[in-house]
Amino acid sequence: MKNPIGIFDSGIGGISILKKLKQLLPNENFIYLADNRNCPYGSKSKKEIISLSKKNCKKLIELNCKIIIIACNTSTTNSIKKLREIIDIPIIGIEPGLKPAIHYTKTKNIGILATEKTLGSKLFFETLNHNRIDDIHIHEQIGYELVNLIEEGSHPKQNIQEILEKYLVPMINKKIDCLLLGCTHYNHIKDIIKEVIPGHIKIVDTIAPVNKRILSILKSNNILNKYTHKRTIKIFYNGKKLSSNYLDQEYDLRYLEF
Repeated sequence: MKNPIGIFDSGIGGISILKKLKQLLPNENFIYLADNRNCPYGSKSKKEIISLSKKNCKKLIELNCKIIIIACNTSTTNSIKKLREIIDIPIIGIEPGLKPAIHYTKTKNIGILATEKTLGSKLFFETLNHNRIDDIHIHEQIGYELVNLIEEGSHPKQNIQEILEKYLVPMINKKIDCLLLGCTHYNHIKDIIKEVIPGHIKIVDTIAPVNKRILSILKSNNILNKYTHKRTIKIFYNGKKLSSNYLDQEYDLRYLEF
């Protein structure tokens, strides 16, 4: 099935998922919506997040996408249940990797860096309660201004590092041995995060499990593209032009009203 795989995020965060996914699925076409006119989602109400997510899905369906990937933790945790009630094609979201972190931790202390609306969502709370073990401590930190800084792509590394130290050092002092990045934007600054945290602290990979799930859904629904051809990867934005720091030459970048 040659129809494209649809992906949306509030900005460039989900490009980190697309980058890995296009390697896993070399025959697939992709359409990525960067709703950066409304970025960040993490500071908006649940009602607004659901409305924006519906809008993005509607556009991807209009563009004949065969599957939708919500490459945004905030949108996933606040809207995916509602979206699945009203949309017929498969929808896959991304969430912090709580379960693998719980299996991994030896110090019984797990750190989570995420947006306010992800940490405060019903789905996140349910996931936490479902997987939580009584003797494990979850240390949460809201990323606040990080998404905007990453979107702009022009801030000195030192500025981002200073903010990360403010957020992460208190968790380090509480003996965390794994860190969950609860926002796909944070994957773009993973190298800086690794410089801030000690080497023994594991950053839990949430991209690989999601991409594995996407491959499984494509196969089970018999919509995997088996034709070898020159594919297209279209990136649409509706606000400021996206920073070239995160874009490959293969991407066809365009403005689109949605």
